[in-house]
Amino acid sequence: MIGGIIAIVTLPAQQNVGRLRQRQEWQFFATTFRARPGLAGLWWAIVLLRGALPAGFAVVMGWLIGAIDDGAPLTAPLVVTGVIFLGMQVLGPIHMALSRNLGDQTAAWLYDRLTDYCLEPPGLGHLESPELAADQAAARDFDLGQSAPPLRLAMGFIADGIVSFVSGVACALVLFGYAWWAPPILAGCWLATHWLLRESGVWRDRNTDVVRRAQQEAEYHYRLAVDPAPAKEIRLFGLADWVLNRFVLRRRRLHELQFEATRLRERSVLASLAVVLAGNLIVFGAIGRDLVGGGLALGAAVTFAQAAIGAVAIAFGGLNWSLDSAAAPVAAVLRLHAPMMAAGALPGPPGSLTPQPVSGSGELRLRGVTFSYPGTDTPVLRSLDLTVPAGSSVAIVGRNGAGKTTLAKLICRLYDPDEGSIEYDGVDIRQFDVRQWREHISAVFQDYIRFEWPLRDNVAPTGAPDSAVSAALAAAGAHGLADLDTVLAKGYPGGIDLSGGQWQRVALARTLVAVRGGAGVVLLDEPTAQLDARGELEIFSRVLAETRGCTTVLISHRFSTVRMADLICVVEDGAVVEAGSHDELMRANGRYRTMFDLQAQRFDDPQEAGDDVLA
Repeated sequence: MIGGIIAIVTLPAQQNVGRLRQRQEWQFFATTFRARPGLAGLWWAIVLLRGALPAGFAVVMGWLIGAIDDGAPLTAPLVVTGVIFLGMQVLGPIHMALSRNLGDQTAAWLYDRLTDYCLEPPGLGHLESPELAADQAAARDFDLGQSAPPLRLAMGFIADGIVSFVSGVACALVLFGYAWWAPPILAGCWLATHWLLRESGVWRDRNTDVVRRAQQEAEYHYRLAVDPAPAKEIRLFGLADWVLNRFVLRRRRLHELQFEATRLRERSVLASLAVVLAGNLIVFGAIGRDLVGGGLALGAAVTFAQAAIGAVAIAFGGLNWSLDSAAAPVAAVLRLHAPMMAAGALPGPPGSLTPQPVSGSGELRLRGVTFSYPGTDTPVLRSLDLTVPAGSSVAIVGRNGAGKTTLAKLICRLYDPDEGSIEYDGVDIRQFDVRQWREHISAVFQDYIRFEWPLRDNVAPTGAPDSAVSAALAAAGAHGLADLDTVLAKGYPGGIDLSGGQWQRVALARTLVAVRGGAGVVLLDEPTAQLDARGELEIFSRVLAETRGCTTVLISHRFSTVRMADLICVVEDGAVVEAGSHDELMRANGRYRTMFDLQAQRFDDPQEAGDDVLA
């Protein structure tokens, strides 16, 4: 019976604590303790001390006035008054510096977590999920000051708000020395303003889904203006004013939404004024009456009057908009962990016990592969079957959207098929350790990475002898491009910028280093798209020579290149519709022949075909 009663009593308390911990304000302050527990504890200690000092100052001022009125010694009250006054002046700047430090440390901790969340999952689903895009946008740039103060500044605003509230409560408590009913009346009136102004949205979260979407759009147009990549086309097409106007409109829309969430409504303000005026008239009227009637000494009257004035801080302190702006992205970062881990996970098939070893060049076979990107219902690949014999090369051709690049992502196991399997030497690649499988693959994607690193590190990011790096550059047609220590970015001393074709040769060299290091599968997704037709033919001939013995998958739109592959597959609507050698497909007079003829029409020599009629 007693246990049941205890359970009934404690259950609501546990539920309330659970709800409290789910609030983003709680998560924000908990995060500061995770980032720097000692610094966060000191920050709160100074908050409480600063909040208590105004009430203490009211007390010692009454003591001092009373001593003057009574002709008592002034040394002790003057010393205490000076100490408290000095503390009020000194603690503010110290607390501001401490807030900046704590804000920077917390932001660094959050960026560490977000970086880990992005890199830890082995797949790509968490980075391309539309459901996570808004939280990722809020979390990624939360400390850049685009839509709210950076955390190092926000911590100061938050501290001031809490200090004001604590100060108001402490001053109200002093009034218990006057009358038991005075603190509830005065503190209740000032607290009532928080409830009365709730419809004004003063405490509403300004980071709703609508606000975050407006922030995302404003941020995108800001990036169009300041990032180097779009600069050429923006100027070429005369889009500078267009981008600026769209940015201004979206930024204005963002500010309007934020203002709408925080603006005051007249009715709420008038009701607050009426309640506060009534409460103050009661308390101050009683103090004045007792002072005039002789029931209250002058020193005590000064203390209680000053405490009553200080209680006003209750209304203007507390968890203000700065905390909303700071806590929302913090909550977004913390919220991302579980869904990102789930979206980017690549589980093995049922029954897998230990990872299989990966070695040598083997047969690559896709059996009934069907795949849709997360958040979509339309399959990109539909029951696709494909076999690449060990040590041979296959070329994949097809129009944009046919599923070619998606196929490359699945082979690299950046995603897993929804149905079907991808096998290597008869073993489902999900049976392999993900890292070992990827170490066995060498790939160049359309959007290959351009590291702002020295040439050596661009070619061999994980390290390789200089002789191997130089050999790979020579095989990719990039011999003599630059010294191996030259940084490939103009923003660094001695750095240089490369053309698109030169960068593509560097990316190919990176692949060849991996092949020399033991990779058995080579995947080339439009590896020479930025080279002219002759350059592509030359480079691809070299690449095929260097990767002889590897199982090679080539995705390209240029038939002068794909015809060199052992097998050519035409992919359409996510399935292989034709397969064979170049000569066999030409004789079949099917889809491949149609595409080849369309491309060849623009050139006298089909070997020179270079236009992207498939794109």
